[in-house]
Amino acid sequence: MIATTNSTEGGTQTETYEVFLCSPSLIVGSQQKSISSSAVNIFLSITAFFGNFLILAALNKETSLHPPSKLLYRCLATTDLLVGLVSQPLTATYWMSLVYEHWSLCRYARDASFIASFALCGVSLLTLTAISVDRLLALLLGIRYRQIVTLKRTCIVTATFWILSVAAGSFYISYTRITIWSCIIVIPSCSVISIASYTKIFRTLRHHQAQVQDHVQKQPSQPNALNMAKYRKAVSSALWVQLALVVCYVPKFTMLVVITNRKTYSSHIVFIDGISSIFMYFNSTLNPFLYCWKVREVRQAVKQTIRHAFYFLWT
Repeated sequence: MIATTNSTEGGTQTETYEVFLCSPSLIVGSQQKSISSSAVNIFLSITAFFGNFLILAALNKETSLHPPSKLLYRCLATTDLLVGLVSQPLTATYWMSLVYEHWSLCRYARDASFIASFALCGVSLLTLTAISVDRLLALLLGIRYRQIVTLKRTCIVTATFWILSVAAGSFYISYTRITIWSCIIVIPSCSVISIASYTKIFRTLRHHQAQVQDHVQKQPSQPNALNMAKYRKAVSSALWVQLALVVCYVPKFTMLVVITNRKTYSSHIVFIDGISSIFMYFNSTLNPFLYCWKVREVRQAVKQTIRHAFYFLWT
């Protein structure tokens, strides 16, 4: 059975998508889908929390990263951890409240999960954009990079990200379309900035590739050659994390556009939107694996942390 709502003109009250998310007609014949959605969110919640907890512990031990760059990765890992600790349990609660038809709990879980998800995913997106700009500045500024990109300035930038994202998420309660349209505007804007940054990086690297290779061959022990190799690895790591976010966020962004422009809703739309949210949340589980795969120092620190944890448990 497909439940629909119609929007009419002339002052007739219209049931919004948010109201439809907690309507009795939504759950008819869909209990199993709701239970499955809840189970997947709980599983990804556990993996996201523990995975990013290990990354934060590893970053605490890692000393080779420039402090501002480390702060950006800490901010990203923290948002991913909070997605597993807050957003996904709330989403799982929403799906189970539909099964048991607890409508007051449904509305609370719906609003809380939307606010948390918009805020945390907004911080993640803005932070990844800042990482791409940070890598570009490291290339363009050279020795002036450490003087201009300081820890204090990076703290101000990340704090601004949190304030703006939480404010945009909070608008969901009273001004839902402001939150949705902020996502529709911010996501493409951040994507354009990141694409422009990485395009400039790779063009510059390609332009200097011949000179760098000659320098490495003639003086392989020189600091500049080693720094360039390290820089390439850092850019590669950041780019993989950026691509993972794009792949995971595209379905949700598409559904936001579809829902914003629809005037009728159905249970199929709600569950497709739920699947797109799972893809978005999966990014928080995927990132720790990318850090371990692409950053050798983080991988070693994670292994050391796991060994210490097992040793503590057995003793």
